Amino acid sequence: MQQAWGRVQAMTAIISAPPTPEADDRLSSSSTSLRLSLAPAGSVPALLDGAWWPHSRDLLAELPALTAVLDPLWGRITRVTVNPTHWPTVPRKVPVAGHVVKVGWFLSEQDPHELLLLSYRTGRWNLLVVPPQIPSASAAWLMAAAGDPLGTSTASRLMEQAAGLRTVYEDDRAVEAAWDSEGGHEARDPAARPRIPTVTAGLPQQPTGR
Repeated sequence: MQQAWGRVQAMTAIISAPPTPEADDRLSSSSTSLRLSLAPAGSVPALLDGAWWPHSRDLLAELPALTAVLDPLWGRITRVTVNPTHWPTVPRKVPVAGHVVKVGWFLSEQDPHELLLLSYRTGRWNLLVVPPQIPSASAAWLMAAAGDPLGTSTASRLMEQAAGLRTVYEDDRAVEAAWDSEGGHEARDPAARPRIPTVTAGLPQQPTGR
């Protein structure tokens, strides 16, 4: 299981983007690297166009760096909508590089783990929002899965799958720790050691930026 997490972790796309002047004060105490994974350009439209792993739940602080990277790729982002379930504050407008992004929200109409972006030229895009405090291995798996051009899962469904994989992995580690604490590492016959269940997860293709 640990090897599987490692393979997925290598798929995470880390894009660095400088903060806009409007966001300098808010970003001064946190990392300014943008953690973003996008489906390959020209791929068949899927439910999700990728994943975004913000450093916090502060849209005023996080959106400028995201739009700074997406504007050249997708055309100017003019509007963003979220489900307020996981966002303490939803501002009406966020100043970004060279323009202002309008922000709206929906409850029942929008997945709580999804960010919807509307571009000035291109249209609509949907990103899975990876929770800021989630373990890095789970975040890497989510970013790879959301960037899979053949993906058919919703943002919430991917969150459920990641939680299930994390639970199984933690259970495996607990069994191994219990075995070692009971002297299992000193057993002469390897065959006598209880077999640890192996989890195999279908891993998506490595996403590339578009």
